[in-house]
Amino acid sequence: MNPERASPAAALLTRWWRSLEIYRQRSVVSMLFLGFSSGLPFLLVFSTLTVWLRQAGIERSTIGMFAWVGIAYSFEFAWSPVVDRVKLPLLHRLLGQRRSWMLLGQIGVVLGLARVASGNPVVAVGSIAAATLFVAFCSATQDIAMNAWRIESVPVHMQGAMAAAYQVGYRIAMIAGGAGAIAVAAGFGWQMSYGAMAALMGVGIITTLLVKEPEAPMTRAEQQRETRVVEWLERRAHWPKSMRDIGEWFIGAVICPMTEFFGRFGARVAIASLVFFGLYQIAEFAMGSMANPFYIDHHYTLDQIALVGKVCGYTVGIAGVFLGGVLVARIGLARALAAGLAVSLLSNLSYALLATTHSATLLGLGIANAIDNLALSLEGVALVAFMSSLTSPRYTATQYALFASLFALAGKTLEGTSGFVVDRIGYVHFFLYTAALTLPAAVLLAWLWRRIPQDGTSSAAALESGSAEPIDAGPG
Repeated sequence: MNPERASPAAALLTRWWRSLEIYRQRSVVSMLFLGFSSGLPFLLVFSTLTVWLRQAGIERSTIGMFAWVGIAYSFEFAWSPVVDRVKLPLLHRLLGQRRSWMLLGQIGVVLGLARVASGNPVVAVGSIAAATLFVAFCSATQDIAMNAWRIESVPVHMQGAMAAAYQVGYRIAMIAGGAGAIAVAAGFGWQMSYGAMAALMGVGIITTLLVKEPEAPMTRAEQQRETRVVEWLERRAHWPKSMRDIGEWFIGAVICPMTEFFGRFGARVAIASLVFFGLYQIAEFAMGSMANPFYIDHHYTLDQIALVGKVCGYTVGIAGVFLGGVLVARIGLARALAAGLAVSLLSNLSYALLATTHSATLLGLGIANAIDNLALSLEGVALVAFMSSLTSPRYTATQYALFASLFALAGKTLEGTSGFVVDRIGYVHFFLYTAALTLPAAVLLAWLWRRIPQDGTSSAAALESGSAEPIDAGPG
C-alpha cells in the first residue's frame, strides 16, 4: 500500500511512535537512574520514617516536627552558588563540576542512611533526627548538581523527556523507599530496611560515574553580565587580592543569576512566579507527614499500607507522570498546572471522606492513595517543566536551586505543625484544611495564566534565540 495513502489514524500512530524514540537516548535513560537516586532518600527521612516512629510509640507532635528536616531542601539556594562554582579537589579533575558534586552528595546520603539504620528511636530519637538532617542536606546537594546536569545535558526540546524520565525514576524510588522499605521492615526489622536502602544508592553512584559531563553555552547577554564582573574588579584594583576574589565569586555566582532572572521577566512576574512555586504543592506538603500516622491510627496493617497504599498508589503515580508529560505538551503549561491543582484538591477531599469511615477498607485506602499519587505526579511534572522553562542555561544550578527551594519552603514549614493541627481538630477537619490550601495557588495561577510559557519550552531560549548567538564557554 502506498504510504501516502495510509489512514490518518495510522499516520498519527506513526508520529507518536517516532516521538517516543527520544526516550531511548542515553541521556534520557541516564536521567531515569539519576531520578531514582534523587527520589530514594526523600521518603526515607519523611513518610517512611514516620511509620517507624509511630510504631515505636513516638508522639505525633514529635513526628510532625521531623518534617522540618526537609527545610534543608528549602535552603538549597544558600549553597547552590558553591555547587555551581567551587571545584572539588581531585573529584573535579576526574569527573567535572556537575558529576563531582553529584557523587559527593550521593556518598553523603549513603553514610547518613547507614547511621539511621544503626539507631533506635525509642532511646535516641535525637540522633536519628540529626542523621536524617544530614541525609536531607546531602540529598539536596545531589539535587542541585543533578538538576544543573539535566538542564545542561540536552537541548530545550528534550527537557520534557528528561523531566518525565526523572519523575519515573523518582517514582520507582518512592516505591522502593516507601513500600519496599516497609515490607523489608515487616520481615527483617527497620535497621535492616534502612541498611538495604543505603545499598540501593549505588544505582545513582554508578550512573554518575558513567554519564558524561555537560557543557553549558553562554549567550551574549550573559557574557555581558560576566564582563561587568571584570569591570567591577578593575575598578577595585587597589583592594587586597583576597577581597577581590571573594567579590568576583559573589557577584558571578549570586548576583548575576538573580539579576538575569529579574531582568528577563520584570519584577512583578518574577516575584509572582517565586511565590507561586512556594504555594503550588503546599497542600500536599501539609498533609504529607500525617498520611502514614493516619493509616496506623485507622488500624491498617504494615502489609496493607505497603501493598495497597504504596504499590498500587505509586503505580498510578508512574502512569500519572506520563499523563503529566502529555498534558504539558498538548494543553500547555498553565492548563497542566491547573489540572494538578484540581486533582490535589480532590485528593485531600478523598482523605477527608476516608477519615469519616469506621472500618479499615482496602478499597478506600487504595482510591485515596491512588488519587494522591496521581496529584503528586501531575503537579510534579508540570512544576518541573515550569521551573525549567524559567531557568537560564548559564545559571542552571543557582536559579533552579532557588526555584526548588522556594517550592518546598512554605510547605515544609507548615508540615511541621501538622501533628499539632490533627491533635486539635481531628483527621476529618485536618484534610479539609489541607484541601483549602490549594486555593491561594489557584488564584495566583489565574494571574500568571497569560504571563508564563504555554508550550513547555524554555522562555530563556525563546527570548534570546532571536538576538544572541550561543558562545561556547564550557561548563564553568
